Amino acid sequence: MTVRPEESTAPAAAGAPPFRRVLLKLSGEALMGDRDYGIDVAVTRRLAVEIVGVRADGVDVAIVVGGGNFYRGLAASAEGMDRATADYAGMLATLLNALALQDALEREGADTRVLSAITVSEVAEPYIRRRAIRHLEKGRVVIFAAGTGNPYFTTDTAAALRALEIGADAILMAKHGVKGVYDGDPREVEDARFLPRLTHLEAIERGLKVMDTTALSLCMDNRLTIHVFELRDGNIARIVAGEDVGTIIQTGTGQEGS
Repeated sequence: MTVRPEESTAPAAAGAPPFRRVLLKLSGEALMGDRDYGIDVAVTRRLAVEIVGVRADGVDVAIVVGGGNFYRGLAASAEGMDRATADYAGMLATLLNALALQDALEREGADTRVLSAITVSEVAEPYIRRRAIRHLEKGRVVIFAAGTGNPYFTTDTAAALRALEIGADAILMAKHGVKGVYDGDPREVEDARFLPRLTHLEAIERGLKVMDTTALSLCMDNRLTIHVFELRDGNIARIVAGEDVGTIIQTGTGQEGS
């Protein structure tokens, strides 16, 4: 499956940031800091300050947020809940995070919009692709909630899909506690090796825990670059400024996926 936005991406002018538009993928765990669950207000505020700074530099910022700090649909399914019902509950958890992040961003002076893939008209706009693009063009930070709006799809897949729909130059995938992609879980494998660069196909074939296979395949088919990095102060701004931070996953012309 190949998705191409109608809008073409013009090359960056001299001195301009290397990215015109990015999609930031945040896990729910990234918002809870050292807490066991919920949202750490201080962590969310620091994140908001950095996002506002990136937006002030002229880069369009869209965000897809997970809901693992409140609810994990797959875990609930394993305990006997119907999978589709569990996934819808997980979508509502992402909405809680989106609203908290919106509040933090607006306290820092950002103009924001939450667009939800499920109908919650009292607190968020419905997701419409052209509306999302128009908000970004007006300088607003757009937060996508409720994943794709469908059960059996993760927020990773939502991030890949939304990034392609809005014509993002890259996905910035923030991780909690690890600096990028390793050939094993560094919290379990003592000699796990850090991998600074990969292709999408290598990540899929080696079963590396970057994002789910559906999302990786979608990015590979459309040659969408993924930056996987640790969510530490300054890292988002550094990537947007063109620095190599964490792991870069990309598929170039003539490589696999062509």
